[in-house]
Amino acid sequence: MSAPAAAADFTVLRANCAQQLDEQGYFAGAAWLRPLFQSVPREAFVPDGVWLEETDAHQRWIFLDRRQDTRAWANAVYAPHRPLITQLDDGRTPPTGPAAGDFTSSVSAPSVAVRMLRELNPHPACKVLEIGTGSGYNTALLAARCGPAHITSMEIDPQLADQARARLAQAGYHPAVIDGDGELGHPPGAPYDALISTASVYRIPPAWLHQLRPQGQLIAPLATPFGTDALLKLTADGSGGGAGRLVCALRFMRVRGQRRPEPWSTYGWPRLPGIAVAADGERQTITLTPETTSSVAPSGSRSVPPRRAVRSSKGD
Repeated sequence: MSAPAAAADFTVLRANCAQQLDEQGYFAGAAWLRPLFQSVPREAFVPDGVWLEETDAHQRWIFLDRRQDTRAWANAVYAPHRPLITQLDDGRTPPTGPAAGDFTSSVSAPSVAVRMLRELNPHPACKVLEIGTGSGYNTALLAARCGPAHITSMEIDPQLADQARARLAQAGYHPAVIDGDGELGHPPGAPYDALISTASVYRIPPAWLHQLRPQGQLIAPLATPFGTDALLKLTADGSGGGAGRLVCALRFMRVRGQRRPEPWSTYGWPRLPGIAVAADGERQTITLTPETTSSVAPSGSRSVPPRRAVRSSKGD
């Protein structure tokens, strides 16, 4: 068993992680973001036992136990692009060792958490609704930026919510963590300046848009027909609608109420045969045909979620 890592070790690991993220452009255009990242102790929100997105010889997810190998655990906590799986099978698989199962909660990779915050760009005192408290790490980042009194976080799993409250309180943050279905939002706190989801959706829940003020920002992973999720950045119109764009590819776990997929046509995706591809030497372009922009996928084309999708390049 390795010796416990000193607090100073975590400070160094956090600084090194921040430096790598900075060199890769993750803090670009947001001078406030690196100091924020370095001010929140990520290790305070990672359970002692976590799984990796890697399997052993028996096709089980590799398990890291802080009590058995503190150094390996600490290095994983501050690996810039590594998510840490904190729950399998909605908690039915105990976190005691290597195991097979479906990922149902995680701590997003630092790079993903930072990218989502950069896109959200919350200002101090920004009133934010977070969907999916998870470990509480992303909630802590929001609380440190906006002030705990301005953060409401929803968590559908009561045990995860209780654990997150305890971790947040121990770290000195006291945002509102609400047990409940995040797809319904939290009407008592509406309207919100911003909403961020750490779980992906096939369809944006209507409650999210209705609970955002005019020009409110929504950041959420959206499932796509292309084998990955995409980060959606949307501006609400204040009347239950909104418009935006897809920013980058990533992978998250679904909200529980949208785990069963429907045909892609129900989500408004264009028909793949209507996507035009042109190649000329080394140049290639991909565009939507005029017919495609007004059509959707055929009803027989069904969306298939990745079985082990994880919040990674989670968010939280």
